[in-house]
Amino acid sequence: MRWLFGDQLGPHFDDGGQVLMIESLAAFARRPMHRAKAHIILSALRHRAAELGPRVTFVTAGSFQEALQSHLPTEVVDPTSRRARDLVRQVPNVTVLPARGFTATHGDFTAWLNLRPDRRRIRMEDWYRWHREQLGILMDPDGPMGGRWNFDEANRLPPPKGQPDLGLPPAWTPTEDAVDDEVRARLDEWEKQGRIRLIGARGPRRFAVTRSEALQALEDFIQSRLAMFGPYEDATMEQDPVMAHSLLSVPMNLGLLHPLEVVGAAVKAFEEGRAPLASVEGLTRQIIGWREYVWQLYWHLDPDYDHSNALQAYQDIPDWFSNLEATAVNARCLQQALATVHEWGWSHHIVRLMILSNWCLQRGYSPLQVRDWFVSRFVDGYDWVMDANVIGMGLYADGGIMATKPYAAGGSYIKRMTNHCGSCAYKPTERTGPRACPFTAGYWAFLDRHEEALRGNHRMAQPLAGLRRLSDRNEVVAAEQARGLLPP
Repeated sequence: MRWLFGDQLGPHFDDGGQVLMIESLAAFARRPMHRAKAHIILSALRHRAAELGPRVTFVTAGSFQEALQSHLPTEVVDPTSRRARDLVRQVPNVTVLPARGFTATHGDFTAWLNLRPDRRRIRMEDWYRWHREQLGILMDPDGPMGGRWNFDEANRLPPPKGQPDLGLPPAWTPTEDAVDDEVRARLDEWEKQGRIRLIGARGPRRFAVTRSEALQALEDFIQSRLAMFGPYEDATMEQDPVMAHSLLSVPMNLGLLHPLEVVGAAVKAFEEGRAPLASVEGLTRQIIGWREYVWQLYWHLDPDYDHSNALQAYQDIPDWFSNLEATAVNARCLQQALATVHEWGWSHHIVRLMILSNWCLQRGYSPLQVRDWFVSRFVDGYDWVMDANVIGMGLYADGGIMATKPYAAGGSYIKRMTNHCGSCAYKPTERTGPRACPFTAGYWAFLDRHEEALRGNHRMAQPLAGLRRLSDRNEVVAAEQARGLLPP
């Protein structure tokens, strides 16, 4: 019998034969969870069980261990978290198969590491080029197509001025069914009994949870948004949270789509003249570059990586941030980011990095708390996704393993790459006074607080030189402390 976890739901996890699926209450009770995420997981499990029909044994239990007592022996594809991998190795009579659903094996990653002159200094871009060459994706006989490995510089357009959105058709959304009604009833029951705590809006399901829906979502993205994805992938628009993004992280992370299936569809669109190389390369880099890299790092790095805290950030996340209370803040960009997460349980990567993580970095929030917040509040949030992305990339808590410098930015960056600032109570050019932008002031206060720790980083030489020239440096720090936005 093949035991399928809730993120192993696609055809590449099913080799035929009998299947065991477990709906575990403990998986939802471990920490507060966004209502949309809980709904997606349960809906995906139940839809898959319905598709499998008589081949499936579907068990509802308090925990995986409880369910397994009467359903052994079984086999399982190696799961995606340390907690789950420990579990499947501790339970007797469980045969563990190699991991699936990614573009490289752990052996492939080790082989790449062994080619590095210094295994301690590794970068995603190097991995991406090597892996892409091994896979033969967007390659000519003499090198990368277009003569460049990435088109990042072409993919940094700010949002178009004078437009509320990119003018694209609305993204595909699923049609809910009786299974979704059952899921809502189950979640309401658990919540009423005090067995789980849910956060976020009670909205419609917006993401694919079946193989059929995932293929529709993929086709919709390729046809209607891929061409515009590249140029605007780093921009943010207030009235257009999706823009040209794919919305495929959920079905990929549920195992409904194989990542090479997504890349292959994009490459085919390029070959047929339906999408430009810059957009297709940008998507390829996100999937076989970033996505695969953070998956491999999750297993390569020390198990205590999620407790990294190189900048000694110990502030507890405030309740308003934890509970997604957008009205608690006046900074328009942060307000909109929290509102979108409250409504969708999702935002695209620049909102996550340059607004949400940037805020947490500047305020000195606990890295582990922030990681857990992203895992539980985002519909595509898993430990393997958020460890390197949040601990390393977003918060620089690993001291430079994931990123070569902290991704701290002031209001000028947000003004350039979003359309939030025009309607904001603050001005991105002001550091002090009643209209001082908390991102601008917070940026300088962050540099002031960590000047000594960052002095040896050559990529921080120019920002730190600017800090030393700042005539009102002490005033900026004092004002932010008075506003209660800095660690004591």
